[in-house]
Amino acid sequence: MKTLIKNATAVLPTGSVKTSVLIEGNRIADIAPAGQSSADETVDATGLHLIPGVIDDQVHFREPGLTHKEDFQHATRACAKGGVTTFLEMPNTQPNTITADALESKLALAAGKCLVNFGFYIGATPDNLDVLKTVRRTPGIKIFIGSSTGNLLVDDQDALEQIFAETSLPICAHCEDETTVRDNMQRFAGTQDVADHSKIRDHQAALIATRRALDLAKRHDHRFHVLHVSTANELALIADHGGLITGEVCPHHLFFNIDDYARLGTRIQMNPSIKTREDNQALWQALLDETIQVIATDHAPHTLEEKQQPYPKSPSGLPAVENSLALLLDQVHRGNCSIEQVVHWMCDAPARVWDIVNKGRIAVGYDADLVLVDLQKTSTILDEQQETKSSWSPWHGTSLTGWPVRTWVNGKTVFQDGRIDNRIRGSEVQFDHARGGYWKTQ
Repeated sequence: MKTLIKNATAVLPTGSVKTSVLIEGNRIADIAPAGQSSADETVDATGLHLIPGVIDDQVHFREPGLTHKEDFQHATRACAKGGVTTFLEMPNTQPNTITADALESKLALAAGKCLVNFGFYIGATPDNLDVLKTVRRTPGIKIFIGSSTGNLLVDDQDALEQIFAETSLPICAHCEDETTVRDNMQRFAGTQDVADHSKIRDHQAALIATRRALDLAKRHDHRFHVLHVSTANELALIADHGGLITGEVCPHHLFFNIDDYARLGTRIQMNPSIKTREDNQALWQALLDETIQVIATDHAPHTLEEKQQPYPKSPSGLPAVENSLALLLDQVHRGNCSIEQVVHWMCDAPARVWDIVNKGRIAVGYDADLVLVDLQKTSTILDEQQETKSSWSPWHGTSLTGWPVRTWVNGKTVFQDGRIDNRIRGSEVQFDHARGGYWKTQ
């Protein structure tokens, strides 16, 4: 099957150019092909931009074990609609992904259900070091340094030293200091005000845990990715480590702050918590100056009924994969960034950070994971139109300009004209950790 996409403004690694792109099978076969190139389908993309598929390197799709909140089918329908063609999912499902068998089981489950491409982190525990040293077919190791339950909480210094010293896979972590959070919980015991969530999971909790993790990474010369940076305080720690340290920010930490609790309540209750307007501004600037490399969603849905429980019974987490690209394209429309920057943050950089093979760029030989976007299209996010199983969005009622209008996964159309093709299946993501990571693959 050959598809010729004509007259698009393609965002290439070297910049944007009006050209044509030829897909053959599951790969990009040519860019600016000869004028008479034959194709089974020709797409006239005049007025549209063609970008690589988004790679979301931090999601919680809840399968197995918590499928009343989300599952692979609904979540990857949301991905397809939102222009996300690859996701990397976290290990805190039930059972936790902390053994090679659990990883293999999840990969097999995803292969039969996911409309887009998939990969799964292996979770660290205080006593699974042998697994972390030998497991493959994963982007890396996820550590919960605070804010988890059961075996996935790794707060012991000796265990952390061993993980950083004796493993070779890239490591990422949820950084909130458990002792600080617990002390703050005692101070605010009995509160039912969700705004206190940002006082319990405060700036200091994030800063202490991030400083601790970065000390481990630097002393052991171990590649480390700081997940969902939420404070301005952490940015100086992350900057200028020659690529050994990378970081990411999520849309909710860019666009929501503590002033929004009065309007949105528990819909924006997250771990790490929403911070201040000044933090919003600092995180945005960190993207612009490349202190932070990646935008990811931390898509972590709960049912609306669960979220509407009074605080603190309400769980932390929100859905975002369906709207993350549009939120950033709207920033392009507003003149706050360029589409080339959005492609770097959401497509190219995550592929470099996690050593993903043949994804994240429009280049000959790369996988044909592509998205046509219309920078002039305006649409409003509505709960009742969400594909996620949770059927709500914290951005309900928000109008955005700039939306994906067609998505290809491995050369096949999975979303077009508002319709999703449930017959498409994504592929397991391939990793080449010998490439050396972000700073060696520019």
